Amino acid sequence: MAARPAHRQQSRSLKALMGVRDLILGGHARPGERLSEVAIADRLGISRTPIRAALARLEQEGLLELIPSGGFAVRSFARDEVIDAIELRGVLEGTAARLAAERGPHPAQLAEIKKLVQALDETICDGPEAMDFERYVELNATFHAALAGLSGSETIRREIARVTGLPFASPSAFLDKQADVPAFRQSLVIGQAQHRAIINAIEMREGGRAEALAREHARLARQNLEYVMAQDRSLLRSVPALALVGE
Repeated sequence: MAARPAHRQQSRSLKALMGVRDLILGGHARPGERLSEVAIADRLGISRTPIRAALARLEQEGLLELIPSGGFAVRSFARDEVIDAIELRGVLEGTAARLAAERGPHPAQLAEIKKLVQALDETICDGPEAMDFERYVELNATFHAALAGLSGSETIRREIARVTGLPFASPSAFLDKQADVPAFRQSLVIGQAQHRAIINAIEMREGGRAEALAREHARLARQNLEYVMAQDRSLLRSVPALALVGE
């Protein structure tokens, strides 16, 4: 019976963490704004205890900062910070791909990720304008999680999970806002070609090639960020979290 209360507590903690993160990245809190535990608890319908834990967790992730007088405020980010986080993910995913190629992935894991690549192909088979966008986003997240574990290294998998928790570093950080942006849709076609190439390099045991491809793949997120920030700032309305990013 003790497992049920523990499960409910874990569920509340996760709901609080996701809820607070969504409030921030959804543009409902400005950079420098102090977050009120009471107001957030009322808004999310969750008690203050898991909200307090969520705020502490998000401070560790770098999304919030401690206020000297107590409590937490929303951080702002220099563009270089976001770029560095994306680059760090690329380094770690590149290492995972190289190790997978050098060590040889487990056959069942390789077969599973090849199925994911095939499923991703099917989402864009009719071209970027007609692609099954929601399905692509879902499968892309699954692909990257599978890639992180393909080397068999729990250390690498854990560190990739940690870095993708950094603001804007996730492989899906911008995807859910790209549906109506033709330039972004085209980048997904390029990204899918890179998915195929990464897995081919791993299967052929070409560690250096697999690493280089994975690192280049992560830079698509950087290109999309720079497109919004430098070329079409009207898209900031579609990606409210970018209000946290300065020059």
